Amino acid sequence: MSNLKATKRENTSSSSTNKLRATGFIPAILYGGKDPNQKISIEKKAVRDIIKSDNFLSKVLELDVEGKKEKVLPRDVAYHVVSEEPIHIDFMRVVSGKKIVLEIPVKFINHPDSPGLKRGGVLNIVRRTVELKCPAESIPDDITIDLTGTDIGTSLKISSVKLGENIVPTITDRDFVIATVAAPTIIKEPEKPAEGEAVEGAEGEAPAEGEDQAAKDGDPAKKDEKGKEAAGDKKPDGDKKTPGDKKPAGDKKPSEKKPAEKK
Repeated sequence: MSNLKATKRENTSSSSTNKLRATGFIPAILYGGKDPNQKISIEKKAVRDIIKSDNFLSKVLELDVEGKKEKVLPRDVAYHVVSEEPIHIDFMRVVSGKKIVLEIPVKFINHPDSPGLKRGGVLNIVRRTVELKCPAESIPDDITIDLTGTDIGTSLKISSVKLGENIVPTITDRDFVIATVAAPTIIKEPEKPAEGEAVEGAEGEAPAEGEDQAAKDGDPAKKDEKGKEAAGDKKPDGDKKTPGDKKPAGDKKPSEKKPAEKK
């Protein structure tokens, strides 16, 4: 159990809290139990490492407030929006006999002893934390799942986890899955073309044989249609006049001679 030293703070104005932060302290509050709420401060370097752990918000700590030691549980941490440094912490007194609902992190062990993982399987984690209802005096640091003997297709459910006495999950209507050992996913890369082989759709692709000529002459089908259209525009041979064509003799009007005038 980690021990933290705290100092009472009487002045709670914003200027005093800013001064605390500037000198390397984090303002905090201690609440719960029969005692009144108490405003305290903690040295930042004292919690720098444990505050980054996955189980910080579910880990019981011993808080020494100017000589008075109490078991506490961190319940919330506020961070600066820019620097992401902790700027405030809430601590709750641990009261023996009471049950607390907490998010407990899941830890997996014995990866090398899993036949499924040895054969290239993948550990698919469905839940990284599990919400448990447990006595305040016996809060587990984590939920440990042993991967020994697990093969591809194995589902690790909450029923396979050994929880402590009087510790139960808050989800009670089903045996939910925490993780599975899944088959490996193989992505086949496309085969590279042989050297000098043209890649379909590649930029700068040389036209296939005959395509160049087709591009020059136009689409054969279109050309054929144009040819037909051109042929259809011509008059039939019977209607076409040739230089030697003459009107039939019967169509020619006889020349009318004027009678000679008598003198």
